[in-house]
Parts: sequence; C-alpha cells; structure tokens
Amino acid sequence: MPIKVLDATLSTFDGVFEKFKAEAPNNKANLILFLADIDPATSLSWCPDCVRAEPVIYKKLEASSDDIALLRAYVGDRPTWRNPHHPWRVASKFKLKGVPTLIRWENDAIKGRLEDHEAHIECKIDALVAAT
Repeated sequence: MPIKVLDATLSTFDGVFEKFKAEAPNNKANLILFLADIDPATSLSWCPDCVRAEPVIYKKLEASSDDIALLRAYVGDRPTWRNPHHPWRVASKFKLKGVPTLIRWENDAIKGRLEDHEAHIECKIDALVAAT
C-alpha cells in the first residue's frame, strides 16, 4: 500500500495535525517525522542526521504492505530550531530534543519514538511501525 504523506510547517501544523488525527483510525500505523527544513543554498537539509535517516525511513515505509500515514513536520531553519522555546521542544505532547525524531502516534498519544541518533536504524524503524 502507498504511504499517505502529509507535510506541515510550524505555521500549518495545527490544521494538518487535525487532519492526520481524523484519518488515523484508517491506518495500520500513523507516524510523525520531525525533521529539519531544506537549506535553499544547498537544496539539502541543514541537519546531517536528517540527511542520513530520511532515505532509510522512506525505504522501510514504502516496503510495508500496511496502510501507513506519515506526517512530515518541518521544524524550521537552524536558528529557529536552536531556540530553546521552539514550540515543539516545549509542547507537552512532543517534547522534542533533536531532529530527526520519528514518532508513532496512536490513540491520540505517543506510542513510541526514535530520536535523532537512532532514527536511521532499520530494525528500530521496523519495530516502531509494527508496534501493537
């Protein structure tokens, strides 16, 4: 089955997140990937861990036969993300510490997460997607 991908930024997140949550019961897995914005000067993410993890995450999700929703939430440029008061750092429902962070969202709560240092590890991605 194809992955259903939704993209959000800080300014569009609330509306996109509501749509994501409304469609969640239709999917086997609902994942949120918090990642760095693309640097316009290089056309690459400013975050080396995101550059490493993204292709692995997409490969694993595309190989799944299950219906999976993926909300890609872009945290902003480096200065925006580095602000200790970044909304997703202080939000009680996310408490982000680094990017990329891959979260399994289930029953309106975090069911599991992979932080920046482990978000590229294939067996951990598989376990997160398969969690029941």
